[in-house]
Amino acid sequence: MASIICFLLLLAFASLAKAQETRSNITAGSSLSPTANSSSWLSPSGLYAFGFYPQGRGYAVGVFLAGIPQGTVVWTANRDDPPVSAGATLLFTNDGRLILRSSQGEETYITSASLSAYSASMLDSGNFALYDPKGSVLWESFDYPTDTLLPTQRLLAGQQIISSISATNHSTGIFRLKMQHDGNLIQYPVNTPDTAPYSYFTSWTGGAGDNVSLNFDVDGHMFLLNTTGYIIRNVTPGGLPTKSTIFIFRIDSDGLMRMYSYDLNQKGNWSVVWQSTNDECDPKGLCGLNGFCVKNDQQANCQCLPGFDFVEPGNWAAGCERNFTAETCRTGDASASYVIQAVDNTLWEDDSYSVVPSTDKDGCKQACLEDCNCEAALYNGGNCRKQRLPLRYGRILLTEPTSALIKVGIAKPVTADQNKKEMTRRDILYVSLSLLAFGFVMMAISVVIICKNSMWTYQRIRNKIEVGLAKDPAPRPFTYAELEVVTDSFKEQIGRGAFGTVYKGVIGEKTVAVKRLDKYLAEGEREFQTEVEVIGRTHHRNLVRLIGYCLEGTNRLLVYEYMSNGSLANVLFDSSESRPSWDERMEIARDIARGVLYLHEECETQIIHCDIKPQNILMDKNRAKISDFGLAKLLNADQTRTFTGIRGTRGYVAPEWHQNKPVTVKADVYSFGIVLLEIICGRRKVDVDLPESEAILEEWVCECFWNGEIGKLTGDEKVDEDELKAAIKVALWCISDDPILRPPMKRVLLMLEGSAEIPTPPIPSSSICTDKSFV
Repeated sequence: MASIICFLLLLAFASLAKAQETRSNITAGSSLSPTANSSSWLSPSGLYAFGFYPQGRGYAVGVFLAGIPQGTVVWTANRDDPPVSAGATLLFTNDGRLILRSSQGEETYITSASLSAYSASMLDSGNFALYDPKGSVLWESFDYPTDTLLPTQRLLAGQQIISSISATNHSTGIFRLKMQHDGNLIQYPVNTPDTAPYSYFTSWTGGAGDNVSLNFDVDGHMFLLNTTGYIIRNVTPGGLPTKSTIFIFRIDSDGLMRMYSYDLNQKGNWSVVWQSTNDECDPKGLCGLNGFCVKNDQQANCQCLPGFDFVEPGNWAAGCERNFTAETCRTGDASASYVIQAVDNTLWEDDSYSVVPSTDKDGCKQACLEDCNCEAALYNGGNCRKQRLPLRYGRILLTEPTSALIKVGIAKPVTADQNKKEMTRRDILYVSLSLLAFGFVMMAISVVIICKNSMWTYQRIRNKIEVGLAKDPAPRPFTYAELEVVTDSFKEQIGRGAFGTVYKGVIGEKTVAVKRLDKYLAEGEREFQTEVEVIGRTHHRNLVRLIGYCLEGTNRLLVYEYMSNGSLANVLFDSSESRPSWDERMEIARDIARGVLYLHEECETQIIHCDIKPQNILMDKNRAKISDFGLAKLLNADQTRTFTGIRGTRGYVAPEWHQNKPVTVKADVYSFGIVLLEIICGRRKVDVDLPESEAILEEWVCECFWNGEIGKLTGDEKVDEDELKAAIKVALWCISDDPILRPPMKRVLLMLEGSAEIPTPPIPSSSICTDKSFV
């Protein structure tokens, strides 16, 4: 009984202290600008501030220590949003909303959109709060911690803090600290279950009951308190000087928890007064996928598996990728192309698909070499556990008897016969180049003679086209008369879309596709010029090449390379076609992802395609290529979002098109996700001939995924369950209703290639699985 009374008194004292805390008064209608004198709202003492702080090449909004030289950030609003430019404004509007308005006019809520506050305050505790007219707290930053806790702040049951990417980038990192409902305070990597195999720090207080909280006193003392007011575990010792000392508690980007102190009188640097462990290799995932941690001279160092290199040198968390091309099972005896290299005394996550019992290390190596699907094996005490890559959570541990046996490609020596063939090819190349140069000279002479004699004949037109095409890889202008010759007066129609008709043509020995834009679009010069300028500057093996164009009066035509195998829609949905195998379909998906990635991140001007669908994916003998940029919306180098009318094809357009929200490159990610589902299942997005429960593809996939029945999605086709599940998870991430949750195309491609971890995706709110959650 006495302990309960003490607990109630403690809570009452804390509430009274908060109520009596001196606070600044920020009234509705106030605003901040990152480059003006009023870039933040200070607490009464000037120690803490809420407002803009520099991040990357722009600014973020958060709470930071303004009263010390370092300006340490302790809380960030919308931490995964990109930084804003100097033209942004932070507004506490007259109707009580706290919003960030970009220089393009886009508005982002700092708090709930439905919140209507009367006033706001930056408190000396480091807490930023909003109030109703009676002075009651409506919202406070202490309830939504990011990576840092401050004195008097509590981490309640079910809450967690997540590390930042780095000391200068406060976006969501890869480690988390969670106060669990069972009373345990535990650290995990992000995107993992709350189970023991994934933890790397625990308070060992499981079973203490629900509603245990992590508390932080002003003297640096952190402790776990249960509902009876009893301290069940001291996390940090506390009892340190407090008169001029301030403390912060943080989960750092390296995964370790640290308590820092700062003496306001001495104006020095932050000092570490406590950290969760001295072993910096403890945090699981520090080295990313296919990397492992080695402790050298008390410092953590990451290394890659044999046959792998860092994806981003200097960024361990990005992991490692192969530095050789892996043989496929279809190439025959793939084992002859590999050797096994061992990494001894290592600890890894066990995600084996097959176990070979009672064998020695050499037997384990041989078993992996003979299994085409085995990419690595973990050998420990006679057991051999076959693995698929990637491996994760690796570290050297001298007491760990496990050896990681990695299958590494062999560099094939060049034989004498190969050298002879190579010399023959080289001779043929020299002769061909000589003949080609001679041919160019002769054609140039021919053109000069023809022009001088004014021979306006059918043959003149065709020769002119051939020479221009051979000389200039950039799009070249055609006259309408020339294209009439090329297409034999537009004789053979090979396709028709929403924006025009496509005809087959021939230039010399090269087959081309001539797209004749419909009159109503031809009258819109802006759309036509956009398409020509954009496609003319894009060169990628997974994009259809624009050869030329015609802009003559009302005639507007585009000349493309000809794709011999039609569209992806023909390949997937035409019953007369032999459907590609699973491996071939996944390579098609990766081809599309590479093309979209180029449009989003690698070409000169960032492009939103706006109409990714199977009909706009064309096929040649070797790869898939993206076509039809007629709907493309260009973005300037400093612009990532655009407001525009709905474009694209029903069923493939992202939800934000219908909600009058800003459209980003994530709209293409959504469309790609729908196409990926069609590639996986080999059927259309909507098929009314199927039972109602299967008619809408994404809903059916969601239901099968939730019920553990993904085998239904590929029918009688035999597909590796792990590969199928991974592909479905990527697609479900892509079709998330919230654009922020959709991964960028670079990560989508890495996940499809198996080089990046694929966490469990959210469920689209439009799905029949809305009321369920994945486990």
